[in-house]
Amino acid sequence: MNLSPNHLIKILLRYGFILKRSRGSHQLFFNPLTNKTVIVPVRGGKDMKKGTFLAILKQAGIDKNELN
Repeated sequence: MNLSPNHLIKILLRYGFILKRSRGSHQLFFNPLTNKTVIVPVRGGKDMKKGTFLAILKQAGIDKNELN
């Protein structure tokens, strides 16, 4: 499983999320259809922890099994 923040951002964009704002190392994405907001930490080239990655997917309402 690819745990990079850029991979997660591509998934969010595919599901209709848009970049609302960026501050420091965090980017805030909003989906106007579901009215959900998620924050993605982007810290250089470092991968996220698996739990963080899956928690953001859950907050976004995206099932991890749908990604494959």
